[in-house]
Amino acid sequence: MEEFKFSNRRSFIKKIVFGSLSITFLNSFTFLKKRDKIKKITILHTNDIHSHIDSFPENHSKYGGRGGIRKIASLIKKIRSKEENVLLIDAGDIFQGTPYFNKYKGSLELKIMSQMGYLASTMGNHDFDNGLNGFDNVLHHANFPFICSNYDFSDTILKNKTVKFLINEIDGIKIGFFGLGIKLEGLVDKKCFENTKYLDPVKTSEYWAEELKIKKKCDLVVCISHLGHYYNDGKISDILLAKQSKHIDVIIGGHTHTFLNKAKFIKNIENKDVIVNQAGWGALALGRIDLKFTNKNKRIDELSSNEIHKKNYAKI
Repeated sequence: MEEFKFSNRRSFIKKIVFGSLSITFLNSFTFLKKRDKIKKITILHTNDIHSHIDSFPENHSKYGGRGGIRKIASLIKKIRSKEENVLLIDAGDIFQGTPYFNKYKGSLELKIMSQMGYLASTMGNHDFDNGLNGFDNVLHHANFPFICSNYDFSDTILKNKTVKFLINEIDGIKIGFFGLGIKLEGLVDKKCFENTKYLDPVKTSEYWAEELKIKKKCDLVVCISHLGHYYNDGKISDILLAKQSKHIDVIIGGHTHTFLNKAKFIKNIENKDVIVNQAGWGALALGRIDLKFTNKNKRIDELSSNEIHKKNYAKI
């Protein structure tokens, strides 16, 4: 009888110990799963739309029936239906290029972009074409900010009407944005930009990249640029900026109307990757960058091909 009791007690203890180990293992596994959960952020972006709300005419010599912000909007809607964390950005030159701008002075473009859910834009040189007053007159139609880090508007009508940076948190990932514009002198009529002061883009990027990454503790720092993709004469460009940078993770570009099949990885001064992308012009392309985070300090980059005008890609 005692032997039977002892045997039952030993079996009971074994069950408790095994059960405890199982619970501990399962808890550990659950913790690891939570710790290693991958979060995906999809950045969609346009640049140099140039008031192309409709597609190019069917008889256009190069882009017949393609492009247009209406088709971009349809593509974005489709992507949003499949992805949870989507951000939409524009890199400037929203205005100038079709009769829509001549008639509505930019208000229609900003209304449509607001409906599409743009998070932010920066200003391109053609966004000054109606002067600072003209830009100010339609700015209220944008429910998103214009990020202009190296344009000083303090002595103009645009004082306090643009922002130097933006921080957006999505799915626990803190993303900091700053914006760089091209030098206006010699490119834009002085009467159109008036007393706007142009700040050195390299020094400006150094300041804001460090501010966002180190002081504001952003997990990702994105530069929205209208500097241009690359120049043979050594003028500051997205590629050159990436090589000289330290805390920038992504550069979304404009101005040079550069079509890229896929974003580029450029090594910075610390031999770390900076993602550089641009999406052509005329709403002929939608740039896309997919970023996967295993935790707040580690990023896995997966670049999706841009949807562009070439025949072997989706027609937009």
